[in-house]
Amino acid sequence: MNDDAFDPWARRALAEVESALERWVPADAPAGLGEAMRYGVLDGGKRVRPLLVLAACEAVDGDAAAALRAAVAVELIHAYSLVHDDMPCMDDDVLRRGKPTVHVRYGQAQAMLAGDAMQALAFEILTPDGDAVAPALQARLCGLLARAAGHAGMAGGQAIDLASTGKRLDEATLSDMHQRKTGALLQASVLMGAACGAVSAHDWRALAGYGAAIGLAFQVVDDILDSTQASETLGKTAGKDADAGKPTYVTVLGVDAARRRAHALRAQAHAALARSTLAQPARLALLADRIVDRES
Repeated sequence: MNDDAFDPWARRALAEVESALERWVPADAPAGLGEAMRYGVLDGGKRVRPLLVLAACEAVDGDAAAALRAAVAVELIHAYSLVHDDMPCMDDDVLRRGKPTVHVRYGQAQAMLAGDAMQALAFEILTPDGDAVAPALQARLCGLLARAAGHAGMAGGQAIDLASTGKRLDEATLSDMHQRKTGALLQASVLMGAACGAVSAHDWRALAGYGAAIGLAFQVVDDILDSTQASETLGKTAGKDADAGKPTYVTVLGVDAARRRAHALRAQAHAALARSTLAQPARLALLADRIVDRES
């Protein structure tokens, strides 16, 4: 598959995800909470995680309706984490997705509640009433997402990140932190999409390997862009981690070595797909390329 075929699919998929977010993130939550939630998740972001869910589901010929719910749920978890990470008690940032962060716009208490509500809503969307999603699949999707978001994944990685400010880390320790903080949710996106279909143990391992590689590659590229691009391009404050004394792939390896690391991780992702017996891995392969080649 080439870019000419990929781009229309990606536009359709993103439009479907955006429409679902519009429907499922409530505007009428009490005391302005719905407005803050919608501000934090709608109309912004690359939506890489939802695209990974949908591409993995298609690769295994899975249940598209269940995958859409998984795509929305994983984006809600990602968005809630950004709302909380931007707050003064953590990263203290004022710009996200090209606009003021949620706590700047709505205050710290409302931002905390909006993040809490988005996290809960993610699991509500994965567990609809009736027979829209089979109970066994609901449980599997909830388990994958909870493990990726919790102490062993994203939250644990953020705790390590905060504890590492001002410290020198080697590459292995830095990678462990980012496999949790960033990589776990990206890998879970792939596996949640795959869980919507029938997957052999062999292909599940291949997809897990692919997800681990692109999850880490995403963060390596993020660190490179943070040190080489302007805030206007990134839609967030450039250079903030380095200024705060946080270790990054650029401070640990240097820009050129970090780029080589990202390319090596992309090669690992492609190799994992090549080991699989998936009938339609092309979109996943192109997503790996987009993650590494992106400029924002």
